[in-house]
Amino acid sequence: MSKSDVFENDLMLLLFNNTNIANIGDVTGIRGSTAAGSLYVALYTADPGESGTAITNETAYTGYARIAVARSGAGFIITANSVSPANNVDFAECTASPGGPITHFGIVSTASGAGKLLYSGTVTPNITMAAGVIPRLKTTSTITED
Repeated sequence: MSKSDVFENDLMLLLFNNTNIANIGDVTGIRGSTAAGSLYVALYTADPGESGTAITNETAYTGYARIAVARSGAGFIITANSVSPANNVDFAECTASPGGPITHFGIVSTASGAGKLLYSGTVTPNITMAAGVIPRLKTTSTITED
């Protein structure tokens, strides 16, 4: 069973932009959070998979940290059941121990640790890591609800 395209888009708007979904249950529908907060963008050296957590295959280069992005239209763009960052997401510079190439990114619930992995997608092209590299997730990076 699948969701309709309209409902997939509504769910993404609720999750990423804190936008209410009207007319479910009653006219007020499913409400967004009182305080929208942020989600976090993480980088991975392999696909974390659907059973993974926020730390499954997460990169660990020296200097790395997840980046907070506001749950709003200023943080995420939702179009045709896809989400992308509203602005480029620049991570900290690799200062040593680069590890493997960055092949995937994810949207997670926590600033660090094994929080919930909400969505993941492929980084194209992969980012070859070395000391001095500043990984950038571009606005063209998308995750699509299926």
